[in-house]
Amino acid sequence: MIALLAAIFWDVSPIIAHLGPLTLRWYGLFFMSGFVVGTFVLTHIYKSEKVSPRWVDTITVYMLVGTIVGARLGHCLLYDPVHYLSNPLDILKVWEGGLASHGATVGILLACWLFARNHKFDYLWVLDRIVIVVGIGGALIRMGNLMNSEIVGKPTDAPWAFVFPRDTEHLLPAATPLQAGAVPVAAEATTYVDGSHGYRLLPAGTPVPPNAPVAVPRHPTQLYEAIFCVLLVSLLYALWNRTKDRTPRGLLFGLFVVLLFSQRFLGEFLKENQGDFDQKMMNATGLDLGQLLSLPLILVGLWVLWRAGKDPANPYGYAPRDLEERAGE
Repeated sequence: MIALLAAIFWDVSPIIAHLGPLTLRWYGLFFMSGFVVGTFVLTHIYKSEKVSPRWVDTITVYMLVGTIVGARLGHCLLYDPVHYLSNPLDILKVWEGGLASHGATVGILLACWLFARNHKFDYLWVLDRIVIVVGIGGALIRMGNLMNSEIVGKPTDAPWAFVFPRDTEHLLPAATPLQAGAVPVAAEATTYVDGSHGYRLLPAGTPVPPNAPVAVPRHPTQLYEAIFCVLLVSLLYALWNRTKDRTPRGLLFGLFVVLLFSQRFLGEFLKENQGDFDQKMMNATGLDLGQLLSLPLILVGLWVLWRAGKDPANPYGYAPRDLEERAGE
């Protein structure tokens, strides 16, 4: 990463290493790190509330399946339905990329419901604790997006802007004079030594012909969302730590959904559209698909938040308080 006059130059390879036939990628590392870190945090939460940590392994399996399946189906059916419905086997090609956070949300909600039903946990009790872990995973996944140079923001002259020469979908024609921080690239595509594809950077001082493709400074929206997730997790954990087993039922989940998807709604104004279907929605409604999908989730979160802890028969939710029982076996 090299600091330029008016931007941060981000030409980082998304690949860590090739291990024989396997390719180790930053995105995959960050994705799985969310589950690893999450198990430690959830174990601490469960032990603090006298719930056996054995349940952490079980719910982690539910979460892993729900997240991957939901995120993949969400991307395929929401952002490119024509292609994937015509080529259904392509849905299985997860290694080619394509995961959607709104789809992951639905997958996680379903996975937690199945876990709660099958193991006699209160559904909202499970959600109130799991959102802390989900926030951690969200921050790490957005760092993976940064390493992939994807989900980039719109052009900006902010001093913290990033230039993403590997993001070939959003190159712009060169302007005269060349925008401060902009990086000219060759017109022909090339393949990097790590196997990824992009455009070759031109040597410094090379004359830039009119309308040549350039990578311009952009909002690092991946970092914005990662930082927001860290702040959100800090807030949720502080609230839980203050009340623990007397946390009003639905409070943390409702707060998480309202704040996360409000940020997602507002943050989309700084992002480039994610594909042709996203652009069609923007042209038709003035909002992109991510914003349209965020609105009903915000409403659900507000309703849950309004009802939090108001059920006199079940104000705090319930879970098997079996820590001592398992320890004595």
